[in-house]
Amino acid sequence: MTKTIVVKIGTSSLTQPETGQLALSTIATLAETLCHLKRQGHRVILVSSGAVGVGCARLGLTERPKAIALKQAVAAVGQGRLIRIYDDLFTTLQQAIAQVLLTRSDLVQRSRYLNAYNTFQELLGLGVIPIVNENDTVAIDELKFGDNDTLSALVASLVEADWLFLLTDVDRLYSADPRSVPDAQPIAVVSSIKELAELQIQTGSQGSPWGTGGMVTKISAARIAIAAGVRTVITQGRFPRNIEKIIQGEMIGTHFEPQPEPTSARKRWIAYGLVPAGKLYLDEGAIAAISLGGKSLLAAGIKAVEGEFDTQNAVQLCDSNGNEIARGLVNYKSDELQKIRGCHSREISTILGYAGAETVIHRDNLVLT
Repeated sequence: MTKTIVVKIGTSSLTQPETGQLALSTIATLAETLCHLKRQGHRVILVSSGAVGVGCARLGLTERPKAIALKQAVAAVGQGRLIRIYDDLFTTLQQAIAQVLLTRSDLVQRSRYLNAYNTFQELLGLGVIPIVNENDTVAIDELKFGDNDTLSALVASLVEADWLFLLTDVDRLYSADPRSVPDAQPIAVVSSIKELAELQIQTGSQGSPWGTGGMVTKISAARIAIAAGVRTVITQGRFPRNIEKIIQGEMIGTHFEPQPEPTSARKRWIAYGLVPAGKLYLDEGAIAAISLGGKSLLAAGIKAVEGEFDTQNAVQLCDSNGNEIARGLVNYKSDELQKIRGCHSREISTILGYAGAETVIHRDNLVLT
C-alpha cells in the first residue's frame, strides 16, 4: 500500500563530528534507502539540514557564524554544494530529485500554503523526490522555522503524510539525558498528546544542551505531526536503513502514535502554519467553554491582552499561568480588545461606538493546541 513518507535528517547526522565534513557514507545509504522506498511505490520527501555546515567547511570557517547576514551568506554557499551532492548520488541511482526552499511566510499566507501543497503533489505525482530546506539566504528572523524539525513536521502536515522520521544523533527519546543520568529510561512509544505535553515539561526542565538543543524541538515537531494524523519516529540518523525496518513493523526508536481524529487542514494551518501575533489570557470559564464545550471565545472571558495585532491575525489563548490552550483568528484588533475584554457581548457596540462581531474568535477559526 502506497504511503507518503517524510524523512528529516539533521546536520549532526550529515557531518563527521570531528571534522565537520560531510558523512558521505551516511548520505549515500540514505539515498539508497529512499530510492528503495520509492521503488516499492511510496511517495518520499526528504527534509535536509546542512547548508550552513557545508558552507562553513567550503569556506574554511572553524565555527558556525552567529551574525544573521554572514550565516545567510554561508548558507547560500553551502546549499548549492549540498544539493549537488544529493543530485550526484540520486542520479547514480536513476532517481529524479527537486530542490524546494521554503520560508515561514510561504506557509503563513493561505494562498501560498495551498500553492506549496499543489507543488508537492505535482512533484510526487511525477515520481520526483523533493529535497526540502529552509531558505536561509532570504528568511528574516521573525519568520524563520527555527529548526528543520519544525519544518519537517509542517511539511508532513501539509502533504498529509503517513510517516515522519526524525533522524538524529541519538537512537531514541529518553526520560533524561543518558550521557549524564545513567539510569535514564528509553521511551519506546508515546501514545497521546497528554503524554507528549508531560514529556515536553520533563525535557524542558533538564536545562542541558541535549534537552534544549535537540529533543525539545523534536517533541514539538512530533506534536504538530501527530495532530495531523502522522505517525512520527525519532531514530538514529547513522542507520538510515532502519526506516524500512520500522515501516515493516520493527519497534526501533521512539514512536509517537497519531491522533485518531486529526484536525482539519485549515485548522492545522491556523495552529501551526501561522505565527501568533499576540496572546489572550482567559478565565477558567472561557477555558472550559472552548476546551470542553467546543464554544467560541467571547470578550467576557478575556482577562488580559498582550501584543499588537490586527483583525484576522492569529493569537495564542493562554491560561493565567501563560500555558497555551488554543490558537485562533481574532475578529478584533488588540486596542479594541483592550477596551472590551471582560465585557458582555451586548456592551461592545456601546463601548466601541460601532457594532462589532459577537465573538472574539469564532469556533470555526479556533483550534485546541
